[in-house]
Amino acid sequence: MKNVNRRTILGGALAVSATGWPLKASATEVPAGGVQPRPAPRPVAPVNAEIAAAHAATYKTLPQVVVGVDVEELMKIHTAADADALRPQLVAQVWKDTGVLPTDLPTVTRDIGVPAALPEFTGVRRYDQIDVAMPFGYVATVFVLEPTQSTHRRVAFYHNGHGEGLDTMQRVAQGLLDHGYTVLLFAMPFYHWNPKTLQDPADPTKQLQPSHNDLPQWASDTYSPLALFLTPLAVAMNYVQATYRPSSVQMIGLSGGGWATSVYPALDTRITRSYPTAGSLPFFVRPGSPKPSPTRGDWEQRLDMQPGFYGLADFPDFYALASVGRNRRQIQILNRFDECCFNGVGHRSYEAAVRQRIAVIGTDAVSNESNGHWELLEDATHGDHTISPYALSVILWDLDVHCAHLP
Repeated sequence: MKNVNRRTILGGALAVSATGWPLKASATEVPAGGVQPRPAPRPVAPVNAEIAAAHAATYKTLPQVVVGVDVEELMKIHTAADADALRPQLVAQVWKDTGVLPTDLPTVTRDIGVPAALPEFTGVRRYDQIDVAMPFGYVATVFVLEPTQSTHRRVAFYHNGHGEGLDTMQRVAQGLLDHGYTVLLFAMPFYHWNPKTLQDPADPTKQLQPSHNDLPQWASDTYSPLALFLTPLAVAMNYVQATYRPSSVQMIGLSGGGWATSVYPALDTRITRSYPTAGSLPFFVRPGSPKPSPTRGDWEQRLDMQPGFYGLADFPDFYALASVGRNRRQIQILNRFDECCFNGVGHRSYEAAVRQRIAVIGTDAVSNESNGHWELLEDATHGDHTISPYALSVILWDLDVHCAHLP
């Protein structure tokens, strides 16, 4: 992380270690001499003035391309019934052969020692490995890290993106471990510890080394390569439910992993809280990003490449699907000065409309209780493509406050 005083950006709301990682802290504080604990204040942070001064006005003003777009009209989800109807349609676009979420379980290898592919962690009782076999000879690997100490049954998924360094994974997963979460680590197809090759669809005896943009050649009436990205999450979830009986499952992702954290919780309501970071923008916003080229996204992100999938829903509806439901909530995190993608302030054009729509959908008409929540965190504390220490402090605070009642 560049040019950032970590203690300044956390504003004193959450202590940090010498490495910049938020330290484990309770979400409640006991007033002096008091009896009733009260929630700790949510971490806040100012705009990093030095970083802001180094960026053009396009990083600070609403782009012209979003002016006049009616986001309320753009969204297809108006009620909880709309969400319930749309979700299975999207699932059927991903898993064309069955039309439903996978019910398989993975192959499990327990107590594998410290995997060479992972950064160093502390407070890990055991590392397990789960392998998910898919068509075309592809086997994705997910690592399971069990914490040394925990007082609850909560689980968290962390998903990395298109080959980003492992420093963000290390910071986020360590913070979750320190808070007692069992953590599952995911990588995108062809990146990090996952295989780099896939069977040639025309000749299974040959292996090809594709990029994500090469995947259309594997598509057919009965198979979508989107399953290559999302099946490991579904199968890992099946394993987690069967093995840990978790009280809640959270998901956090960066970049391509942020895309996965926008899409997968929309398809699977077993993800209760999600924090996609630097991973998506609605299609109408993307041309207005100050650094637009990567913001178009790879094959899995693009409307022109996925007309069947994204023709059903733009990203505001994915945010709604990921947020609506009992105890469900999502915080989308976007870095205003991100050196890669999904930057600028174009998100301000849809933030209020999406938040309001989900608040209305998520209010139970009988009990008047909130039944879903969505918000957006604009992180202007740095200029990197990462989940910053500040953003992580907000995630951990949010989990502490809203999971405090769960075993």
